Amino acid sequence: MKQFLLKFFTWWNGQTFGTQLWTWRFGELVGQDEQGNRYYRTKGRKVDPTLGFERRWVVYNGYAEASRVPPSWHGWLHHTVDVPPTQDKVTPRPWWKPHRPNLTGTPGAHRPTGSTLAQGRRPKATGDYKPWTPGR
Repeated sequence: MKQFLLKFFTWWNGQTFGTQLWTWRFGELVGQDEQGNRYYRTKGRKVDPTLGFERRWVVYNGYAEASRVPPSWHGWLHHTVDVPPTQDKVTPRPWWKPHRPNLTGTPGAHRPTGSTLAQGRRPKATGDYKPWTPGR
């Protein structure tokens, strides 16, 4: 019962019941990436009249985080390339980096020096700051 309610009411963990129903009815599986995310498009590559192109979407394996989409699939999802990575050999670019989770809002988030949440004390002002005043 708990799994049914989670699937029915949560969108951040996998897919909701509505997305699952939409995918089953109108979706065609295109492929899966190394993290287990599944990629879909409209059955028969039909063009959506309101959009002017075919719909493409991802169903995340676990927590829904957009940064988990690899660069090769990102290009296909955003209509940059027409051929999905399952049908075309994609050579990784030197600037592609391995996935790092988004740590915003967690204890592992980046805290620059001077932040009230950073460890330690804030550095002293250097004296080079001149406040703006109106009329000057």
